[in-house]
Amino acid sequence: MKIGFNGCLVEEKEAVISVFDHGFMYGMGCFETFRTYGGRPFLFDAHMNRLEGSLRTIGIAVNIDRPAARELIRALIEANGFTEAYIRYAVSAGAGAVGLPNEDYAAPNTIVYAKPLPPIADDAEPSVRPLQVLRLPRNTPEGERRIKSFHYMNNILGKREINRYPWAAGAEGLFLTADGHVAEGIVSNVFFVIDGRVITPPLHTGILAGVTRGFVLELLQALGIPAAEEMLTLQDAVRAQEVFLTNSIQEIVRVDRIFDPNGVCIWRFPGDEHSDAAKRLFAAYRQAVKGAMNG
Repeated sequence: MKIGFNGCLVEEKEAVISVFDHGFMYGMGCFETFRTYGGRPFLFDAHMNRLEGSLRTIGIAVNIDRPAARELIRALIEANGFTEAYIRYAVSAGAGAVGLPNEDYAAPNTIVYAKPLPPIADDAEPSVRPLQVLRLPRNTPEGERRIKSFHYMNNILGKREINRYPWAAGAEGLFLTADGHVAEGIVSNVFFVIDGRVITPPLHTGILAGVTRGFVLELLQALGIPAAEEMLTLQDAVRAQEVFLTNSIQEIVRVDRIFDPNGVCIWRFPGDEHSDAAKRLFAAYRQAVKGAMNG
């Protein structure tokens, strides 16, 4: 397997960092995940903008050369023999002294991973999966806002919690905040269609400002579908006519059931006759993908 390492393609066994890298020692690093269509990364500039902003927050001053990064991704896909790929573009702080630093990092490492994804058929429909409410609350951000950093223990523990629920096979986990408000999925943002409006939790709940989440909010506006960022409880959520999830790899995912931690199904999709927001969004999303591929 080929890996992108500091701008070059190397074999994975050669893509090594120092044991003193502060990404390894202290979790000081950020990453983006996105997928390609026709070999091209989708919403690439939005992902790189978020990554650069996140890196500045933790003192890693990097200005990503967009054309060079695109070329590296293209070469990485080709070298591995993939048609389409899941891309993880990561920047680690680089080596430093043992101890907590006061200064910014001057020599970060950039690691780009790829794994194959199947091409998506033109007649594809949104995927469907259940949603499992987690007992584990969403942790609060390490800083003023949540960034996509190497600190992923909360997400991993949430994923492991799902394994304890035999009824939740294939489910995405739903985090609540410590005070019981709906936050986000383990790897997704969540949207509820309630009384004709699409509602998603606001960023001040401590959720990640998902790139696909932001793009979907733009699509909703273009489609003329009322949308808002509002605080929600589970009691609000179970009034929904429709629930869907977003992330950059799975796109838009329809939720068919929501389970509480005791295995009780507290919500079930009532049918397309009640709401079709996810289908309309999915069609608009795919149209945007086609436009980006042909642009």
